[in-house]
Amino acid sequence: MAAPHFHCTSTLVSRSNPSFRLLHNLKLTNPNNSWLGTKIRVQPCILSAKPPVSISHRRPVAATVSFSLPTSNPERVSPGQETPKWSSKAIKSISMAEVEARKLRFTNTGTEALILGVLVEGTNLANKFLRANGITIFKVRDEIVKVVGKNEIFSVPPVPERPPMTEDAQKALDWAVDKKLKSDDGGEVTTTHIILGIWSEVDSPGHKILSNLGFDDKKAKELESSISKAVVNDE
Repeated sequence: MAAPHFHCTSTLVSRSNPSFRLLHNLKLTNPNNSWLGTKIRVQPCILSAKPPVSISHRRPVAATVSFSLPTSNPERVSPGQETPKWSSKAIKSISMAEVEARKLRFTNTGTEALILGVLVEGTNLANKFLRANGITIFKVRDEIVKVVGKNEIFSVPPVPERPPMTEDAQKALDWAVDKKLKSDDGGEVTTTHIILGIWSEVDSPGHKILSNLGFDDKKAKELESSISKAVVNDE
């Protein structure tokens, strides 16, 4: 007994509409076949595809980082002298340092996180100098685990939203501001000042990490020499 034969045709109902429909018609080509026994009514099969979700309808995700920039002791500022401003890249580096501290589950932002902040920012002069001397983000992170340690994800106490500066980190940033005040050459406090401020804190984790990765007084002088160039900003 021969099996029945069907012929299927498809029709595109709407080509321009993203929510298109395909209309499938199933036609029996051998209706007199005795194998069927009864009549079969074939209903059209409509397939529809939902339009893709428009990206413009998605809510943007905004991330903000709040932090307090250090200020030099007002008594150190001479009459008529303005407290120097921070460069935008230095500000971003300090902001990134807070983020890195949170990633490491640290309750404070230390000198080690400040180094990471400078490297993560990625476009400043201090970053380029460190990378040229083999000091990279990955190497610094490895040294942080060796020097400072690693906190577990469920560490106690919980990590604050704004990890405050450690005493060493605050001193390093104050050094950066004071260095610019003493230079009296205009310009802004840059990432170069931050790295040199960290190096000035000889007992800080940041100083030890830089030293372990080959940074020394000679390299510090090389980095400091870039401050006295005509272009004093790292923008």
